[in-house]
Amino acid sequence: MDIEYHEELVRNSRGVQLFTCRWLPASSSPKALVFLCHGYGAECSELMRECGIKMATAGYGVFGVDYEGHGKSMGTRCYIKKFDTLVSDCDQFFKSICDMEDYRNKSRFLYSESMGGAVALLLHRKDQTFWDGAILVAPMCKISEKVKPHPVVISLLTKVEDIIPKWKIVPTKDIIDSTFKDPVKREKVRKNKLIYQGKPRLKSALELLRASMDVEDNLSEVRMPFLVLHGEADTVTDPEVSRALYERSASTDKTIKLYPGMWYGLTAGEPDENVELVFSDILAWLDKRSRHWKPEERARARLEPVNKHSQEASKEISHVTGSNGAESPVPVLPQDQPRHGCSFLCGLGCQPNQQQCSRM
Repeated sequence: MDIEYHEELVRNSRGVQLFTCRWLPASSSPKALVFLCHGYGAECSELMRECGIKMATAGYGVFGVDYEGHGKSMGTRCYIKKFDTLVSDCDQFFKSICDMEDYRNKSRFLYSESMGGAVALLLHRKDQTFWDGAILVAPMCKISEKVKPHPVVISLLTKVEDIIPKWKIVPTKDIIDSTFKDPVKREKVRKNKLIYQGKPRLKSALELLRASMDVEDNLSEVRMPFLVLHGEADTVTDPEVSRALYERSASTDKTIKLYPGMWYGLTAGEPDENVELVFSDILAWLDKRSRHWKPEERARARLEPVNKHSQEASKEISHVTGSNGAESPVPVLPQDQPRHGCSFLCGLGCQPNQQQCSRM
């Protein structure tokens, strides 16, 4: 299927110019809408280009926006003054697309990677009946107690964050070598000047920490349908992060995919055959849930409680599906069991003593 690619500059509520892009089927109306939430330091037009092309070729309309200070958008490079503003900017732009006359009857989904997972989950919290589902690739939604900064350290940093908010003083390792398995793709990412590869700024690091802790504290409030994907050989973030989301969420339609031997960069860093497998799973999930909405159905869905039977549903035994198609029950972790989650800031530093999910 032929596709079209378009770019457009918009302004957010603070007057900052943001870069947006979209991939569309060239000869037909998209069967559903997919909105991209990229990761920390990343961008949409180059790093997520493969996502846009593959989904548009499959008939979907795909829309992305570079957060303020990221990619081709204006603002201090990779400076996150307030995480909520990233969420609000996405909410405003995404809904402006959904409100277009040709798109009002389309299903609308969020697609996220890493930090974008927190953005997607907060978009859902902001308007729980709006989104028809989300795809979460190695989402930032939990921080391991092993790597979480001591409260005293957090307190000290908080006292100076408004004095030196933009200082690049947070130590971190170069994780590109452990993120992208394919050497050719790894070097392509390293040469992408739109991707921020410097040290995190103080306030940005604290905002990511706060957002992660906030999302983790409210995992039980996640009620929309979702597909969460994680590479089992990921040494940047722990697959237990995705498992925690799957186990604690109240959603009655949730799927987790764990890929044996795959790394953190499932869609941009794996060999082509692995990338094809991942996108095959993503498109199959989208195809099953995409539909045409009548106006009265949309209005009714907005008024009805989300997952009104979620209390009962949360007690049901669900299943994990591995990349080989096999299924096995997912045990629910006791609340007082030690938690193993992503490294501090989910991708800004390597993770010590990683505990892998069992292979399914």
